[in-house]
Amino acid sequence: MSTRALRTAASGMYAQQLNIEVIANNIANMNTTAFKRNKPEFQDLMYQRVSVNPINTTAPGIREVGTENVSIGNGVKPSSSQKIFEQGGLVQTNNLFDLAIQGEGFFQVRRPDGTYAYTRDGSFKLNADGVLVNSSGFALYPDIQLTDGATGLNISPDGVIDIMESDGSSVATLNIQLVKFVNPAGLNPIGNNLYVETQASGAPIFGNPGTDGFGEIQQGYLETSNVDVVEEMISMITAQRAYEINSKTVKTVEEMMTMANNLKRG
Repeated sequence: MSTRALRTAASGMYAQQLNIEVIANNIANMNTTAFKRNKPEFQDLMYQRVSVNPINTTAPGIREVGTENVSIGNGVKPSSSQKIFEQGGLVQTNNLFDLAIQGEGFFQVRRPDGTYAYTRDGSFKLNADGVLVNSSGFALYPDIQLTDGATGLNISPDGVIDIMESDGSSVATLNIQLVKFVNPAGLNPIGNNLYVETQASGAPIFGNPGTDGFGEIQQGYLETSNVDVVEEMISMITAQRAYEINSKTVKTVEEMMTMANNLKRG
């Protein structure tokens, strides 16, 4: 029984250690553009049926015990870390190439190997060829390229792009399309504010901004992280207290085992 209690407490300490690591990552990314916080999830381990009193007796006047069982848990295990895709705040940058999504959806960018990734980070820039790329150099898809004579561009909330020419005229180009998923929490985060689809997320669904449940594009804005520092601090304190209590359980079990050994010697 004591060994089971030690294992249970150890599983609790390990779970809270992972909990703290997730919280620390959230806080570290509180200023990361369009970062979505993680929420750790846990599950209880399987239960064992344990006799209430393992000592059976048939003495007169005393009913037989030991046939009554109770369920004793074996601790906790981390099950997953889920992304919470709540809308972050929008901050104005006045940069023509900064784009924010107000609502649901992702930008699609093309990686060097020809595969696609998805992001809420709209801090785009122009590369040497005049193509709009993200901070990692991946081109926004469909490609948006400014010619040598272009002086700027205007992107409407529904994704319509007008490139401003030096003579004052404007040229309409391709519309920006957004992507959404049936289960965005199933996307696999690969770093650099990028996600890739998985079987859990489902296939990408394409659509125009402002239609069919897709969010609108806000030019000159960036989405901030959705991390709530106060909430994360409270979660950190709770996890710390839980870790301390589990470690106290280990110490208590050790003292009980010591007392039981002393009784045997006596």
